[in-house]
Amino acid sequence: MCGIVGATAQRDITPILLEGLRRLEYRGYDSAGVAIIDSAGGIQRVRAVGKVVELENALQATPVSGHLGIAHTRWATHGKPAEHNAHPHLSNGLAIVHNGIIENHAPLRKQLQDLGYSFTSETDTEVVAHLLAHHFAETGDMLSAFRNTLGEIHGAYALAVVHESEPGTLYCSRMGSPLVIGEGSGEHYLASDPLALLQVTDRFRYLEEGDYARVTLDTCDIWDHAGNTADRPVVRYEHAAHSLDKGEYRHFMLKEIFEQPQAISDTLAGTLGDDHVLTAILGPEAETRLADIANIHIVACGTSYHAGLVARYWIEEQAGIPCQVEVASEYRYRSVVVPANTLLITISQSGETADTLAALRYAKDQGYLATLAICNVAGSSLVREADWRLLTHAGPEIGVASTKAFTTQLVSLLWLTTALAQTHGRSQFVARNVNALRTLPALVEQVLGLEPAIVALAEQFANKHHALFLGRGPHYPIAMEGALKLKEISYIHAEAYAAGELKHGPLALVDEDMPVVSVAPSDSLLEKLKSNLEEVRARGGQLINFACETIEQSTDPEVRDVSLPWVEDCVSPIIYTLPLQLLSYHVALVKGTDVDKPRNLAKSVTVE
Repeated sequence: MCGIVGATAQRDITPILLEGLRRLEYRGYDSAGVAIIDSAGGIQRVRAVGKVVELENALQATPVSGHLGIAHTRWATHGKPAEHNAHPHLSNGLAIVHNGIIENHAPLRKQLQDLGYSFTSETDTEVVAHLLAHHFAETGDMLSAFRNTLGEIHGAYALAVVHESEPGTLYCSRMGSPLVIGEGSGEHYLASDPLALLQVTDRFRYLEEGDYARVTLDTCDIWDHAGNTADRPVVRYEHAAHSLDKGEYRHFMLKEIFEQPQAISDTLAGTLGDDHVLTAILGPEAETRLADIANIHIVACGTSYHAGLVARYWIEEQAGIPCQVEVASEYRYRSVVVPANTLLITISQSGETADTLAALRYAKDQGYLATLAICNVAGSSLVREADWRLLTHAGPEIGVASTKAFTTQLVSLLWLTTALAQTHGRSQFVARNVNALRTLPALVEQVLGLEPAIVALAEQFANKHHALFLGRGPHYPIAMEGALKLKEISYIHAEAYAAGELKHGPLALVDEDMPVVSVAPSDSLLEKLKSNLEEVRARGGQLINFACETIEQSTDPEVRDVSLPWVEDCVSPIIYTLPLQLLSYHVALVKGTDVDKPRNLAKSVTVE
């Protein structure tokens, strides 16, 4: 969270910084501030609590101008929303802005206090400001001081710094939080998102993990984490195609399916430590408040409800916390029993889903410990009204059938599960989950390469009117999501069942005209699932298995197998979602339906 903008130019950069903050307000709206080196060579700082418009008002009352400066819009982690906690922070002639979390801020604060530094905020960022000032006092050289500071801080961060001794230079670095350098004509800019700078440039250098840089009007020097000179090429940002144009893809849905590796990477940015998750992104005292949670209720609709059902398996197994999942439209019309210390989680792509929003408002009077929104829209009603929020950073999703919004919801829920396990003494799950999440974008990219095989499978549905989806454990909700996708955009009647329920009714529907799709990872329930699938084969059903590559493929001509790579159990539901998305898309093409705008459906359901 939080947003950074910086600029060095031959013109007044105050309007550039303000416009950048407006475009980044989705990343934080607790407070905002600017620090600009004026014509006399001194730093002028203006800060305000609230949205960027409050900073604009403050600047009208106290105008500042200059050719070098940094700006920030904040979402509070360390320290409440207040002017003294707002960025930029100052120390002995320098100003700094920061996104992310400095994990070792407490011992560094004590060390600096012993050296005589006074703190005016509760933030971890002010620690970095004083540490950098301390090293500059020792070396007299900003680049050396910056390197030394980066060597002492741990965590996830993006940093931008200006110093009065170099009134034309920006210093910056990133580790776990995004940061880009924009190229202008005799100007340079910084931002945590290219969107912040599209009013001045569409050419960017993307810093990689551990990179740090020194930027002037005419130069841009970049070093990698080891201190070696790094060449980061200038890339033109195709913002129109990225957001509201299909680009090379036939439909938005397909484009959004293939955007999932990046969407997952963006959702995880700044949330992972080496072998743990950074719980402070949930705000002050998150560790303590997470440890107090004894029960969880999840409320959502449609695809988001399926994400919640997957999370129930994760939370109860890994965190050891009872978890109940409710359809939002039903939840608020019954008498809900809320055990002590229960967290309410609401999930919505838009944050304006009427039933989910109404459920959150109903829950306010039910005695919950806290409320948490998982959402893709930072300024939405759901996010504003919840106590905590996890943003999925999926970007614009135009297709009505949710794809990248769903997988990023699952990623956020797995991150939350890991945070709960971490704070409830179940450390055996934490490092494994963190490693699995870190490698997830590359695995998603690999599985999307199965598209040609799925195109061939789609032809089997050309004349079908019904389909059955089967799964077990946390893959049963994935089967539900697969069935929902197929019915949404191909108009084929599809239902999902827990595979063990076949013999309790659905088996009566199985014949040679009924495609049966199974989700078959190599997990503890595999042998049970195989027995269920034999029941389908014995009745002549057309069986399609999305199965782990470690499972021997069938030789039966009526069985079609698609092999997926072996993955850790914790990310398996995310991985097995992908081929079901592709299957529904290509079946819809075969059927000739309107993929992006299926009949009778809307993207955001804002009525009950």
